[in-house]
Amino acid sequence: MRWPWSRNDDDQKKGGLADWIAPAKPNSSWSSALYEPRTLIPAIALTVSTVAGVRLYKTYLRRIPTVNHIKPNYYRRKGVFGQVTSVGDADNFRLFHTPGGRIAGWGILPWKKVPSKREDLVRQTLHIRIAGVDAPELAHWGREAQPYSKEAHEWLINLIHNRRVRAYIYRRDQYDRIVAQVFVRRWLFRKDVGLEMLKAGLATVYEAKTGAEFGTDEEKYRAAERKARENRVGMWSKPNFIQRMGGASSKTLESPREYKNRHTAADKADKAKKAG
Repeated sequence: MRWPWSRNDDDQKKGGLADWIAPAKPNSSWSSALYEPRTLIPAIALTVSTVAGVRLYKTYLRRIPTVNHIKPNYYRRKGVFGQVTSVGDADNFRLFHTPGGRIAGWGILPWKKVPSKREDLVRQTLHIRIAGVDAPELAHWGREAQPYSKEAHEWLINLIHNRRVRAYIYRRDQYDRIVAQVFVRRWLFRKDVGLEMLKAGLATVYEAKTGAEFGTDEEKYRAAERKARENRVGMWSKPNFIQRMGGASSKTLESPREYKNRHTAADKADKAKKAG
């Protein structure tokens, strides 16, 4: 009787004891097949396409929910595309980033919808400050509203609210807003929102000592403001009466920058008076 693990005499004669103990070497043809073109080329193609897909997603399709998610290399190099969900004053708004737009399925696929409820938009939008312009101030913190602030606010709402815009981002300001040049499409034309505000006489060129951003269009902005002044368009049509700090009245238009400076000086004087 032969045991299952035993070998017959012919096998022992062929290989001997060493061959019986050590298994035969596997056929090396499978390893050489790894380097054949029909195997190697698909593997390289899969690797390259995977890396390219990840890079494409990170660069163009990854959604940016808040300013804290914007990487430093985005500033002055890239723009964000999305839908305006609300308008604050007449020079800032909230943007829900929709990378890739309709091509990427936004507004089409069920899981790529812009939220409509305010609670669903918390920590999901970018606060955008329109670069290069300063609009009349609405009433805030007990301060009076500037003339034409309501008209400017309504004008901006009609132009961009619930519409898709592209914002070319410049920097992050002290209020955690993104200063950006903003464009919106009207029919076949792309319009610079800040420039259109200046043409309508509903904003002035931004005149802060630091932090002004115009991209490459500063002279174009200033020319648009000058033309609106000359043609007495919008807020330039009826200069308002304001009460200056010294009590004397002046029949001149108070710009948004002058308005802010006046209230800042008044606040500082009030604090100094209370401290004294």
